[in-house]
Amino acid sequence: MGCFFSRRRKPAQGGQLPPQPPAGAGQDAATGEQKAPQYSWDLRAKIDPKEYTFSGLKNETVGRLPGKVAGQQFVIQDCENCQIYIFDHSATITIDDCVNCQIFLGPIKGSVFFRDCKDCKCVVACQQFRTRDCKKLEVFLCCATQPIIESSTGMKFGCFQYYYPELALQFKDAGLSIFNNTWSNIHDFTPVSGENNWGLLPETAAVQDYVPLPSSEELKAVRVSTDATKSIIPITRGRRQKNSDESCLAVFFAGDYTTANARKLIDEMTSKGFQLVQTKEILMKAEDAHRVFQQSASEFIPLLEKGPVVALEFNGDGAVEQCRSTVNEVFSGTKVFVSESKASASQDVDNFYNFADMQMGM
Repeated sequence: MGCFFSRRRKPAQGGQLPPQPPAGAGQDAATGEQKAPQYSWDLRAKIDPKEYTFSGLKNETVGRLPGKVAGQQFVIQDCENCQIYIFDHSATITIDDCVNCQIFLGPIKGSVFFRDCKDCKCVVACQQFRTRDCKKLEVFLCCATQPIIESSTGMKFGCFQYYYPELALQFKDAGLSIFNNTWSNIHDFTPVSGENNWGLLPETAAVQDYVPLPSSEELKAVRVSTDATKSIIPITRGRRQKNSDESCLAVFFAGDYTTANARKLIDEMTSKGFQLVQTKEILMKAEDAHRVFQQSASEFIPLLEKGPVVALEFNGDGAVEQCRSTVNEVFSGTKVFVSESKASASQDVDNFYNFADMQMGM
């Protein structure tokens, strides 16, 4: 019986049936036996789940080098006193029943889910972050969406800071932007009245003091740096209290050097003592531009068709004047939106990030 949606074969003109395959087609030439049909999925490399699992380990240093996970799912479970490094991008990762482990997880296209873990220190980059029934996790996090904790206590968070040569391409392969990081915007599904189940790591917290560089000879081949100035992800203050009541919004528009230009402005401003509060990469429409850029919107609307914008918020006394001066000096041939004055800057920041949060469902 044929497929319900298949078409009947029409006779050729003159009532003749279309040509039939010659006798013997699909048969083994040597034996004459009929061959089993071969499908595209039969040609795929077979995946051994053991290559994508760390389970039941104690007092070990283990990991996967760049290119060894290549977007597959990964499972970490029942590990104790281990150092675990996934130096590659993956689809999803689950971490269950791990105790006193130090874990690095390269970019995760989907979700990372910690369950029933305690006393672990982690560096994680992902689209979605969630914990359930965990205690005392300390996480340097890059997360594109709002991180969620559930039935978890003693959680501490800091901004992701890490570098190795392959990491930038791994972020692209995982579909993650280095500018979309909501590491400090935690949602607690199970808050307890009068208590706080989570907090922020000290500003002075250094990654290597929590998750040291790998000690095994194999993993030492990855050229890791935990120097904050080299981090793939810009280091942001997040929801920490701002040092000044003056902020400034700068927005770069899509082009060949958007990321490099944004990083250059960050370096210029932070080297002068200003703080990077938050960043965002997002698509905008004409109506969004009117809401955010207001009187200047018509100048920037034609640039929106080229791709997403990258927005940066800087904070510090004199931030607006310094940002405008730096943009004029360093990016004279590039269209950049910069707040015009201290009086308008606060509204600029609110307009843009309120729009971005609505777009991203925050």
